[in-house]
Amino acid sequence: MFENLDAVVNRYEQIGLELTRPEVVTDNERFRALMKEHSDISPLVETYRAYCTAQKSEEEALELLNDSTLDKDFKELAEEELKSAKADIERLTEELKILLLPKDPNDSKNVIVEIRAGAGGEEAALFAAVLFRMYSMYAESNRWQIDVNNLNETELGGIKEISFVIEGNGAYSRLKYESGVHRVQRVPDTETQGRIHTSTATVAVMPEADEVDVQINPADLKIDTFRSSGAGGQHINKTSSAIRVTHLPSGLVVECQDERSQYKNKDKALRVLRARLFDIAKAEHDSAIASDRRAQVGTGDRSERIRTYNYPQGRLTDHRIGLTLYKLDSVVNGDLNEVIDALIAYDRTEALKAQENR
Repeated sequence: MFENLDAVVNRYEQIGLELTRPEVVTDNERFRALMKEHSDISPLVETYRAYCTAQKSEEEALELLNDSTLDKDFKELAEEELKSAKADIERLTEELKILLLPKDPNDSKNVIVEIRAGAGGEEAALFAAVLFRMYSMYAESNRWQIDVNNLNETELGGIKEISFVIEGNGAYSRLKYESGVHRVQRVPDTETQGRIHTSTATVAVMPEADEVDVQINPADLKIDTFRSSGAGGQHINKTSSAIRVTHLPSGLVVECQDERSQYKNKDKALRVLRARLFDIAKAEHDSAIASDRRAQVGTGDRSERIRTYNYPQGRLTDHRIGLTLYKLDSVVNGDLNEVIDALIAYDRTEALKAQENR
């Protein structure tokens, strides 16, 4: 089943030797590339080595049990060793299957997140603000950095829309399941009769695209400058530092007004534009292979309702996997690991089923 893994181990050992050579250490680009490759295959190599050790233990235990001269005490020890080795082999086999699943090439990338208030007016905008705070606190718990690109707030502290970057190792691998429609059920502060209102917000999570991933022809761009709006004190309306970039072939429009510098706002806007174009191309690619993954966790479609936050019951329900947790306060305060871990586990299980059915 794992016949090709010896070659991976050999490659791992070869990289280890390469990393000790002075000419590699002084070549920053090569050193970084080798370190990344070494780190990427390390979990697979370590698990495979443990699997080989368990197999050897099993063989040795069987040899002892086949020895007719073995006394009773040693036979009992050999039987315990065999039982333990078989359990290890079973566990490590499943771990290796997961490690050998095709990797999402975007998992190590930073993410660009866009949250937009949906149905529900001001209450929807307030819910969008709750979601932004939730992701901000989750990022902080993972020591990821957040950089806001564009923010459109309401007078009551809600958010009509916001675009921000989360930078950190594995950010996309954890947050990619958040794309879709999030629904909230709660009694608004302005509701005098205690009626529960339902509102929505849309979340889009996109891997940040490098210039290599998406090449943009400057001739395809229309760039406008305008005065920033919203909070900002004396700076507002004195300089036209905000940037609007229109990608003419696709019609995509990106605004950025978070920085006081036109150049910085332009860089941020292009960063978002590349991510959106990359996301469109990725969606087309994913739909082309969707027949292989009918039961994948969601589709990434922004119109798909993925989760409900019910405040009166303190309940969170993820509709894609039927997960219900009665710890809403913890979740909206950034404790998302239990939800995300369940989504990842389900996704891996379905991927394994798809692979075994081929």
